[in-house]
Amino acid sequence: MIPAAAAGNSMEDIVTAGFHYDKLDLPNTPTRIRLNSTVVRMAHHGGKLSNPVELDYHTGANASTISADKVIWAGYQAMVPYICPDVSSEQASALKSCERAPLVYTNVVIRNWQSLARLKMYNAYCPGSFFQFFRVTFPVSIGNYQFAKSPDEPIILHLQHIPTQPGLPAAEQFRAGRRTLLQMPFSTFEYKVREQLGRVLGPGGFDPAQDILAITVNRWPHGYAYSAIPDTGEVVWWPELWEGDNRPWEASRQPVGNIAFAGTDAASNAMTEAAMEEAARAVQVLVDGAS
Repeated sequence: MIPAAAAGNSMEDIVTAGFHYDKLDLPNTPTRIRLNSTVVRMAHHGGKLSNPVELDYHTGANASTISADKVIWAGYQAMVPYICPDVSSEQASALKSCERAPLVYTNVVIRNWQSLARLKMYNAYCPGSFFQFFRVTFPVSIGNYQFAKSPDEPIILHLQHIPTQPGLPAAEQFRAGRRTLLQMPFSTFEYKVREQLGRVLGPGGFDPAQDILAITVNRWPHGYAYSAIPDTGEVVWWPELWEGDNRPWEASRQPVGNIAFAGTDAASNAMTEAAMEEAARAVQVLVDGAS
């Protein structure tokens, strides 16, 4: 979309290319991406759905207003009723049915993978532990990027944590998990990484104090998108297999004047391909008025 943001023109040479964030939002370019900008109001001018859409947004301490003939919302749908007065009460209810499941991906760089080689281990399922699962990252070689060939080389371990509250319905567990993540400092993750890897890999000679080189924690309190049926509390994990007549994700994505809806929320499916499909559908909605 913005070729100047990274050097190279192929999948192979872009993997190790540096990324230039200062190229994302330049005047006189056909595509502009403005980071750290939160929309707080989205409404058709004068309240008439055939008019252009005005958007108020904040970037740091600065507030701005822009106008657009067409708009695609691809964010968290549950927020839409709070910022868009043009949404009907029926559609607002459908938009609020989307619940985001919290998810944490932690990456740990280790000095070498001798301990895993000795234990003949590639991954581990750890029921009841803080990290429910961990594995060696996929051995990908592409362009100048080459995966580790020898146990003496550094590798990355991928650890997964999903905060839950057993005994509650799934949607309530999602909300409880989000609250937990908001209160959890990095030091907790660091301690849990060292404790769990030391316990699991220690028999192979792993020493957390010596062998852990770096830790990154990617936390998504509002992670994977799923619709929850308000009457029953059921979560639509697989929309293509859903047999009920109540399909709130389909009602939520109906266009509102010149505003169309995309993103995984509009599909009750958190996968990348769903986001791509919804993006294509939303563009078509604005082009020819399809729903």
